[in-house]
Amino acid sequence: MFRTDFPINAVRQTFPALQQTHNDKPVVFLDGPGGSQIPDVVLQSMLAYLSHYNANLGGAFFSSQITTNTMNEARYYGASLINAEQPENIVFGANMTSLTFHMSRTIARRWQSGDEIIVTNLDHYANVSSWQQAAQDKGVLVHQIDVCLPECDLDYEHLASVVNEKTKLIAVTMASNTTGTIVDIKRVVALAKSVGAMVYVDAVHYAPHYLIDVQDLGCDFLVCSAYKFFGPHIGLMYIAPKWLKALNPYKVEPATDIGPGRYETGTQSFEALAGLIACVEHLGSLGDKKQPLRQRLERSYEQYQRYEHQLTEYFLEKLQRFPQVRLYGHSNLQSGRTPTFALKVSGKNALEIAQTLATNNICVWSGHFYAKGLVEQLRCENEGGLLRVGLMHYNTVDEIDAFFEHFEQCLNSAS
Repeated sequence: MFRTDFPINAVRQTFPALQQTHNDKPVVFLDGPGGSQIPDVVLQSMLAYLSHYNANLGGAFFSSQITTNTMNEARYYGASLINAEQPENIVFGANMTSLTFHMSRTIARRWQSGDEIIVTNLDHYANVSSWQQAAQDKGVLVHQIDVCLPECDLDYEHLASVVNEKTKLIAVTMASNTTGTIVDIKRVVALAKSVGAMVYVDAVHYAPHYLIDVQDLGCDFLVCSAYKFFGPHIGLMYIAPKWLKALNPYKVEPATDIGPGRYETGTQSFEALAGLIACVEHLGSLGDKKQPLRQRLERSYEQYQRYEHQLTEYFLEKLQRFPQVRLYGHSNLQSGRTPTFALKVSGKNALEIAQTLATNNICVWSGHFYAKGLVEQLRCENEGGLLRVGLMHYNTVDEIDAFFEHFEQCLNSAS
């Protein structure tokens, strides 16, 4: 019998979406890697800002001052979430993709023809195409690192073989949004630093499941999107102190050239920043309220991880009953993974399975999930790509049972 001391019922009560039915049936959200549900406090915080204080920065009047305070507070909460040195090392934007395209142009201004950069097949293409296109503009060579199959680990030997004195940047994911595989970022950083190269980390999929510490990682840049960790649609980027003033970002001439604002083009979504503050507070809500925010986050994430590990073990055990289903990624927790599972049923169409599951309100994704290089290396482009099941700390063992019940029916009906 599944046993846990995690307060799952109390946690679920904070998410309005989890209380709904659709067509008189309960809803099972197993689509977290594509975007999480959000707690009520985030909704209320965004509504409160828009209802009373909607303004821009820099005004003398009260609502503009509150907006400025909201921006500053959001930087503090973002810095606490990823353990940045200072709030000024946090930059906001529309999402991870927009921030990365912007930063790829900014960083590429330093490149010269003959330089080299490295991307990987494990990444979401927001962290591939942006660099490929910037490299093409500058006449820079791009190496793309393979994935070791079937565990879908990054091929570190391949990576080491292409790092050289011409390498200027390595762009790498912290965890695969498709297979859940966790990357050894510190190993990548060590390789990069041996030749003086930058490391740009996509932590979008990692952030909901594990607490980030950029100072421990030693990376130069790290980016994530709040809507993947129970917040609104807004992107958050860390810039290491050595680069905050050294780079020359594209911006309009009158805009500030001081601090993180020099990287933020146009007016920010201040309501989303208010939501981000509430989101990070919510993430730390399982910690001791008397402790500083970072310590509360550490205690909370320890509980999220223990519970998600229990869900992962339960899911993997149930999956063993389906020998016709292939799992891409690690089949155990010890090797490093998030509770995200990439499945392929031989001869079956993943899209059709997802569509059938959807008729029973089992929400999962199928396709390539913008991890184009990975899906191509797996040779899963056809037959609907992969079926992806993603668990979050608001999911339950009963929901896993519901998935497998309907999943088995899909397989039997398609036989």
